[in-house]
Amino acid sequence: MKPNMGTADKVVRILVAIVIAGLYFANIISGTLAIILLVLAGIFILTSFMSFCPLYLPFGISTRKRGQ
Repeated sequence: MKPNMGTADKVVRILVAIVIAGLYFANIISGTLAIILLVLAGIFILTSFMSFCPLYLPFGISTRKRGQ
């Protein structure tokens, strides 16, 4: 797995995951929507730490700078 995520992409994903978790713990979202969003947040965190997004691969997308 060749890294294909840049720093800005990782930061945005982590911030979105934190917002989703905050909404859940503040009881703003619940039920099926909460479960789906929490799974998405977990995927965002996982892909951020791995610096690899499998959805970018088939499209040849990379947000990583050439020198990184």
